[in-house]
Amino acid sequence: MTKLKIKSGDTVKVIAGDHKGSEGKVLKVLIEKNKAIVEGVNMVKKHTKPSAQSPQGGIVEKEAPMHISNLSLLTSKGETTRIGYKVEGDKKVRFSKKSNEVI
Repeated sequence: MTKLKIKSGDTVKVIAGDHKGSEGKVLKVLIEKNKAIVEGVNMVKKHTKPSAQSPQGGIVEKEAPMHISNLSLLTSKGETTRIGYKVEGDKKVRFSKKSNEVI
């Protein structure tokens, strides 16, 4: 199992693919598939059968997972950056390699 540098709650920018340039918050990370679901990005239409939750059924629009390699973390200033790890005191923290700030 690989360690992913993007966690849920991070603000990311899409750097490759059909949705290149769009930004959003990571809702969920699928570690075993190396994918993440980003809010408002990679929307797909899903046909649903009538059920107890949706008695009407129909077409629902939802976010589809996209590969981690197509995402880049944003700093507080809104620029894309790579992520490094360092130990501060007795805690291991993630930091931006571009601005050297702790994330």
